[in-house]
Amino acid sequence: MAILPLLVIALVCLAGGGSLLPAVEAIWLTIPRAGDRCVYEVIQANVVVVGDFLCIDQNNEVGLGPTVNIRVTSAYGKEVYKRTNVTQGRFAFTTSESGTYLACLSMHKDQTHYAVDNSTAIVSLDWKMGIGTKDWDAVAKKEKIEATSMREINEKTNKRVSQLSFMSLGLSVVVSLFQVWHLKRFFLKKKLI
Repeated sequence: MAILPLLVIALVCLAGGGSLLPAVEAIWLTIPRAGDRCVYEVIQANVVVVGDFLCIDQNNEVGLGPTVNIRVTSAYGKEVYKRTNVTQGRFAFTTSESGTYLACLSMHKDQTHYAVDNSTAIVSLDWKMGIGTKDWDAVAKKEKIEATSMREINEKTNKRVSQLSFMSLGLSVVVSLFQVWHLKRFFLKKKLI
């Protein structure tokens, strides 16, 4: 019986622990001078995929570091996205078939612009799918929805709902009074009262 409380505590920790941990935003890859690093994801058909990649140099400066080549291929080897000699970028596509999609990054051969030790490149890759791809702040700005206008809309809606509630309550009272009057008249006619 002593196991039951421990089991409950363990389950609570497992269930609640996910909300305590920070959400993963991106993965960091160290790309060697020769060869490439690949990341894959199993994705269903007709899913929007957006990926952002960014090279960081050893001094943590963005966009000044080594350049990379990136290639994203579909489950059947079809090239969905390809860029060469870039330090940052974004790819977006809608999947046409279900399967494993592969994003491969490699260092560009010519690194003469980059004087620091160029044996490896550090790349941040943020791969989003489905509803996670939508920038909800941009949608709100595009639709011109702000906190104040949303409050006005909510207040108008609340007022209309309360008016409708009072109208339905009033109608219910009127119908019940009519019903009592009608039943009283019926019973008097039948001489039951």
